[in-house]
Amino acid sequence: MIEESWQNTFSLLFSRGRFSIVKKCIHKATRKDVAVKFVSKKMKKKEQAAHEAALLQHLQHPQYITLHDTYESPTSYILILELMDDGRLLDYLMNHDELMEEKVAFYIRDIMEALQYLHNCRVAHLDIKSKQRAELAFSYPRLLGSPQPENLLIDLRIPVPRVKLIDLEDAVQISGHFHIHHLLGNPEFAAPEVIQGIPVSLGTDIWSIGVLTYVMLSGVSPFLDESKEETCINVCRVDFSFPHEYFCGVSNAARDFINVILQEDFRRRPTAATCLQHPWLQPHNGSYSKIPLDTSRLACFIERRKHQNDVRPIPNVKSYIVNRVNQGT
Repeated sequence: MIEESWQNTFSLLFSRGRFSIVKKCIHKATRKDVAVKFVSKKMKKKEQAAHEAALLQHLQHPQYITLHDTYESPTSYILILELMDDGRLLDYLMNHDELMEEKVAFYIRDIMEALQYLHNCRVAHLDIKSKQRAELAFSYPRLLGSPQPENLLIDLRIPVPRVKLIDLEDAVQISGHFHIHHLLGNPEFAAPEVIQGIPVSLGTDIWSIGVLTYVMLSGVSPFLDESKEETCINVCRVDFSFPHEYFCGVSNAARDFINVILQEDFRRRPTAATCLQHPWLQPHNGSYSKIPLDTSRLACFIERRKHQNDVRPIPNVKSYIVNRVNQGT
């Protein structure tokens, strides 16, 4: 069992989720820190825990965390993972003295490159968002005890910081079979097909990138309404705009990038490879706005998300959507 090979530092609990807790541990032989994820056997079947481990073993890319080993105890399935001792993407951007549009484009391009690799493996991530679900976050001390780890982290150990994607619990192989992805918690980042309960695709991830881009540039959520149900309606109708007060300093190229991505029909959304060819994602293209972005709204967005719950299913949302669409309201 893990106790024979690893020294647990139980006081450093990183996160607690629906099915797991993550702790910072020390490898006895090398004295290196690692992140150890304990998945409860009461909450998950062995094949479910093995699914994430198999994906991590298969992925060989610097923008995905490394799986070092797996163990099994009487109560848990255990994943020994690379420790990300850095920070969350949105916090990192928010703390810039002057956040420029070009910097946002750089990190969206970074995420899209990681996604292109995943999609080339015919795997959909299905959980790309700024989230507060305390499932898997290996980051710096101010995250300890925080209810808002996200699955887009910044690796500050390298000269040019890059995004790392974590948490592949929801990822699925997109092949001949259909997969219905259940909607959990706030639907702000969910694609229309997720809300409507129809099969997902690689394009489901692309939608989430469009929403994330909108949030990073404006600090507000494109589809958020007074209730989760109304938010779902806005998503399914692709009912969003670019209010002047939020986008006055954002280029037309950035708006076009978002418009191209946020297509109701996933078959009309561009692939990750096509997105990377969009003019807005071309380095030093001269189209970026020179006006610093207002990060105060992004700070409010992060604070609001801390108090939301993304782990509980939204009951009867599909029937609600169908009824509203049939009524034409």
